[in-house]
Amino acid sequence: MDLFEPDGNGANGVNGANGVNGADGVNAADGVNGADHSLPPPPPVIPPDVVPLRPEADNIPEPVKKKNVRVPIARRGLGTKGTKIPLVTNHFKVNVTNIDGYFFHYSVSVSYEDGRPLDGKGAGRRIIDRVHETYHSELGGKDFAYDGEKSLFTVGSLPRNKLEFAVVLEDMPSNRNNGNASPDGHGSPNENDRKRLRRPNRSKTFNVEISYAAKIPMKAIGDALRGQESENSQEALRVLDIILRQHASKQGCLLVRQSFFHNDPKNFADVGGGVLGCRGFHSSFRTTQGGLSLNIDVSTTMIIQPGPVVDFLIANQNVRDPFSLDWMKAKRTLKNLRVKTSPSNLEYKITGLSEKPCREQAFTLRNKHAKDGEDGEIEVTVYDYFVNHRNIQLRYSADLPCINVGKPKRPTYIPLELCSLVSLQRYTKALSTLQRASLVEKSRQKPQERMSVLSNALKINNYDAEPMLRSCGVSISSGFTQVEGRVLPAPRLKVGNGDDFFPRNGRWNFNNKKLVKPTKIEKWAVVNFSARCDLKGLVRDLIKCGEMKGISIEPPFDVFEENPQSRRAPPMVRVERMFEDIQSKLPGQPQFLLCLLPERKNSALYGPWKRKNLAEYGIVTQCIAPTRVNDQYLTNVLLKINAKLGGLNSLLAVEYSPSIPVVSKAPTIILGMDVSHGSPGQSDVPSIAAVVSSRQWPLISRYRASVRTQSPKVEMIDSLYKRISELEDDGIMRELLLDFYTSSGKQKPDQIIIFRDGVSESQFNQVLNIELDQIIEACKFLDESWNPKFVVIIAQKNHHTKFFQPPSPDNVPPGTIIDNKVCHPRNNDFYLCAQAGMIGTTRPTHYHVLLDEVGFSADDLQELVHSLSYVYQRSTTAISVVAPVCYAHLAATQMGQFMKFEDASETSSSHGGVTSAGAVPVPQLPRLKENVSSSMFFC
Repeated sequence: MDLFEPDGNGANGVNGANGVNGADGVNAADGVNGADHSLPPPPPVIPPDVVPLRPEADNIPEPVKKKNVRVPIARRGLGTKGTKIPLVTNHFKVNVTNIDGYFFHYSVSVSYEDGRPLDGKGAGRRIIDRVHETYHSELGGKDFAYDGEKSLFTVGSLPRNKLEFAVVLEDMPSNRNNGNASPDGHGSPNENDRKRLRRPNRSKTFNVEISYAAKIPMKAIGDALRGQESENSQEALRVLDIILRQHASKQGCLLVRQSFFHNDPKNFADVGGGVLGCRGFHSSFRTTQGGLSLNIDVSTTMIIQPGPVVDFLIANQNVRDPFSLDWMKAKRTLKNLRVKTSPSNLEYKITGLSEKPCREQAFTLRNKHAKDGEDGEIEVTVYDYFVNHRNIQLRYSADLPCINVGKPKRPTYIPLELCSLVSLQRYTKALSTLQRASLVEKSRQKPQERMSVLSNALKINNYDAEPMLRSCGVSISSGFTQVEGRVLPAPRLKVGNGDDFFPRNGRWNFNNKKLVKPTKIEKWAVVNFSARCDLKGLVRDLIKCGEMKGISIEPPFDVFEENPQSRRAPPMVRVERMFEDIQSKLPGQPQFLLCLLPERKNSALYGPWKRKNLAEYGIVTQCIAPTRVNDQYLTNVLLKINAKLGGLNSLLAVEYSPSIPVVSKAPTIILGMDVSHGSPGQSDVPSIAAVVSSRQWPLISRYRASVRTQSPKVEMIDSLYKRISELEDDGIMRELLLDFYTSSGKQKPDQIIIFRDGVSESQFNQVLNIELDQIIEACKFLDESWNPKFVVIIAQKNHHTKFFQPPSPDNVPPGTIIDNKVCHPRNNDFYLCAQAGMIGTTRPTHYHVLLDEVGFSADDLQELVHSLSYVYQRSTTAISVVAPVCYAHLAATQMGQFMKFEDASETSSSHGGVTSAGAVPVPQLPRLKENVSSSMFFC
């Protein structure tokens, strides 16, 4: 039976909603580092302890077909279309002369004298450095590359396969010795401070065991350059990356994955709240068609403002003085941060705060001057001890808690004003909207500025002096690599009245133009949640602006003003009350609600309002937070409203005619897939998987979305196919395929083009073998005999390759494509800058074509990707990544706002992903009402 016959619920798509304005167009700052999503390998199918049963002789089943593992396809050819343009890129050519040698990999284990393993990452590098200094001859005079944890590499082998050493480390005075840095041997401890401490020089002995693990041939690097990548070549490149990390760590840098940050206040930018943006460098070795290259880029991380602890707390909580601080909050913020204390200049980790203020917090002090018969111990307060016994003046600490740097059972208290935060400590919590905006503003760099910063970085890093690189025969060129780009012409667009439109410099506008498919707005109302605004003027201008664009807007039925008494109520309550008011006065369900929010960004009302409209009532809504209302603003708002209500703002001329190469010839569905995770501080927030799909083929400008929650931080989408019974599949794909069928004149797609966002190279095989398998199963479940052809493309924004066109100060022109020289030696990848970079340096999108069963030519596929950057209905600019990926991201973000208001216990179900402990229950999202689910509600 062909399950493709419509099952009655294939609504043909009107309605939808979303919020606050802001076209994509330019990708502003380049700085902020993205998270690294590397995953463990998928679990084996059969648990290792299961013994398979021997089949009975007469009952031997069919032999199981061994599943073919898909791997990324090789490049079939280069594109030729477009105007050639000479460019340079931030890849620096690397020569390797010693390709006959071997890297030897040793595993390292470090323990205290009593056999306990070393805890924490901090001391590893210092201990291994001490081993290197002390036992240089026993190690055959070899240099190490140590990763700071359990692996150590040498060029050629050590004298023996297993070596054991004991080393002694003293407590260091603080000289910004970041946890993973190594002391440079200068700056002996301040003896007077040590004496003043009146305690013996604290030293610890460590046992270090170094044992042989593997050897890696250096010729594996050469193999990788010929496109024959293996485990060995990945490992060999990893060793080179570890050498660079170690080189940076010896200079006292903070290391964050492949990036490193110098302790130089010139690189710090205050973004508010006691947080600084710290500019540093990313560096990694890449195999390219042009050989091995070192990719160096500017990168930014967030650090805690160094200096007096009290100044940081005041900035962090935005209060006037230390007496207004919330100490519970301060305790959470300070835990595990490192401080140096004056006058001893020693460094400690904060474990907590004292229960009582400094002048009341007592401890037992040994009384050295006690005479016979007197008590040898006296009880003193921390304040009394520092002021009277140590003669240290305290200005303001008396009534504030002390900082505890001791163990839970044996606290060590230090008055607040004697503690300063050490520099280069990462701040890992999510940034507020204001902090993010400030960071974007401060980390922008024009192309030429970025180029000169990168040239200097190479000089400063002085890699030629690194002994490990010298022993590998590695030398790094100081010049930017030259590449040839091509500029693709912008696609022609269709607007109202069949007019043609040619975008210029990646932009267009609707001045004196009508939308290609405008909607009619008849039954609508305005809802105002206490935003200050000239409502009459706003409505009048919106109607007038709509008329000029071809959208006919009747006067609204009513304007609902929030009752001033409700303003202090929780967001859910405010939304409920507003809906009661609307229901009591409107004659029937409105087609559309325009909602005015009081805050410009991150309004707490946004999530509950969207949820009420979309999931409970099926009403399209547009949220705005108007500050400066002008024609441009109203046009942007109308573009969104029109798309949500089923209209279209512009179309590609090739889709209007329809004459898109390959896509117009056979029914084709285009999917955009993305997973969004909670911010860094929220490890238990469910991840949200969104898939958008094109509808009404031969169009490629209309989309709908399907969104599900899954286990936190799981990157693979686990609900593409979700069989819940013999006849039922509750997965994402079924919903989207049935919608395509009903909206495209009862045609199944012969071609399925998938754009997947947000996965790293280590996960490409999982996309090809786990996600694609689910999609194929969903297709087979609908119709066993149906075999569509697949194209799988990864879109990556989170990489560090940039392109420049010297001597011009401008960014590369929109439509610039690069598929040679710095691309992969074997795989089919290319870089595209579709957008016009107006501020900062353009970040290209790196597209990887993992599978192409359709057989696109390089030019046709590149042109399709370029065209899909022009169909984004929310803005009148080419965007930096294909529209389906942007829409998936929007849908996941908007539905994620719903989650904040879920009571997890109520809606919990075990549809989550699988962790080592089995399935994790995650709260499910409410399903949207039928009439908005197929709309572009996310627009």
